[in-house]
Amino acid sequence: MECEVSSTQPAAYNGAGSRSSPPSASVVTSSSPVPKTGGGSGKSQLHVDFIEHGEVKEKREKYLTAKYGSHQMSLIRKRLAVEMWLYDELQKLYEDEEGTSSTHDVEIDLDEVLDMDGDEERRKFLLPLLVDAKKSQDIVNKFVDEVISKAKTL
Repeated sequence: MECEVSSTQPAAYNGAGSRSSPPSASVVTSSSPVPKTGGGSGKSQLHVDFIEHGEVKEKREKYLTAKYGSHQMSLIRKRLAVEMWLYDELQKLYEDEEGTSSTHDVEIDLDEVLDMDGDEERRKFLLPLLVDAKKSQDIVNKFVDEVISKAKTL
């Protein structure tokens, strides 16, 4: 008994020994009838023939996505909110009196801040990074205090 899934025939080879178009698959399964006396095998065999069609126009992009639980997503959102706040506040610290933000290369690694043991160690880490801030030292100290308090919530 033979069962054919696809009725397409294999493409002919051209004179150079290559096929004229890219392959697609045709699956053919066959099985022999099982005798009642128990002497035969009822296993089916699977055979795949590659059949060529026209060119593949566009390769499909693949993206990896992950699904997180609600608690994990809550933690991710909280972390993202703190990072966005940190970015916005750094922009404000480096604004001129005219309101234009100058280019600055200050990056505060939140993971590094979180890995530190105490508030004083965090303060000693943050203050040297903010030496070139355009705002007053009081505003910078207030910013550092807020960073430390927000780091405690994560």
